[in-house]
Amino acid sequence: MTVSFVSSTARTTIALAIGAGALFAAATAHAQVVSSGVVNLPIPTSTNGLYVNVVTGANNLPPPGTAGTTVPGWDINLWSTTGLGFFSPSAPLGGAYVVTAPGFAANLAAGAVVGGASTFGSGTSSNLAQWALNSANNYFGFRFLNEAAGTTHYGWGQVAIGASITDRTLVQYAFELTPNTAITVVPEPGTYALMGLGLAGLLAARRRFGMAD
Repeated sequence: MTVSFVSSTARTTIALAIGAGALFAAATAHAQVVSSGVVNLPIPTSTNGLYVNVVTGANNLPPPGTAGTTVPGWDINLWSTTGLGFFSPSAPLGGAYVVTAPGFAANLAAGAVVGGASTFGSGTSSNLAQWALNSANNYFGFRFLNEAAGTTHYGWGQVAIGASITDRTLVQYAFELTPNTAITVVPEPGTYALMGLGLAGLLAARRRFGMAD
């Protein structure tokens, strides 16, 4: 099944599937990239910023400023009142974002690969030289942990920035459904695929990201 965006129903299906963990670890080595489609989520100029669970699409908007603790299983947090910071959850250990140096979240080029060979950490809000103003050509890489299965997944996000670093929007993001599999930033259109979703596995998976029975 080819997808260009993920609806709320599809997100529920994916969340259930990723919670199964072992089902996908044994499924296939082919890329299974899931895209959010264009979401255009504003990144508030606050110490809370924008928290997102990339699997379910849950975030702390609206209202702006709601604490990230209201977003079960959040994976990324873009924030800062004066810059652009990248705050990591407690896991995976070592940080969630691709960095070029400690505290410097990388602005990746289209075609860059995010995976096990990447260097991860958090990005401080004061390191701004890497970001392009008046441009949507700002891409960051990230990883997140499927707590239920203990597997790591890789993804990327796109940020549009206006004339000021405080004028910014999370345009879209994507992640690799197959555990421990690298992802390429901005794949060609039509390459997003969600494969191997067995109905029995979906119905059996009731864990992860705040999913309830």
